Amino acid sequence: MTVTEPDKNTGADAAPARQKLIAGPGILLVWLYGVMVVGAVSRSAVQISTDFHKAPLAYTLSAIAGVVYGFITYSLVRGGDTARKAALVCCGAELVGVLAVGAWTLAEPSAFPDATVWSDFGMGYLFIPVILPVTAIFWLRRARRAL
Repeated sequence: MTVTEPDKNTGADAAPARQKLIAGPGILLVWLYGVMVVGAVSRSAVQISTDFHKAPLAYTLSAIAGVVYGFITYSLVRGGDTARKAALVCCGAELVGVLAVGAWTLAEPSAFPDATVWSDFGMGYLFIPVILPVTAIFWLRRARRAL
């Protein structure tokens, strides 16, 4: 069995380079998602380790939000079509989560004795949790057209 080396002159057999998702506005998205990772994970870690019995649902949802933000950040930095698709799915799920939890916290405030990252549509985070996935979805759809 022989392995062919890529032709350095023509680039034949060379793997295609990953498309960068962090060019232009993508850099701002990575930065904002990075800030949200730190905020959501650190907040939930402290709350879960000290007061989990007070609001387990709220603190667990904040931890889940932090994991989602982390995965989206990683996907944006990684780049490529597969990462773009994964980030797009996660941004859609994030948006559904923000809208569902935001509506739930308004309709039944007693279900959340303490706020989550997504409570009141992210009001405690300047509404970034509801604006960020919409912006990211537009950016990722635009990146698809650039392929």
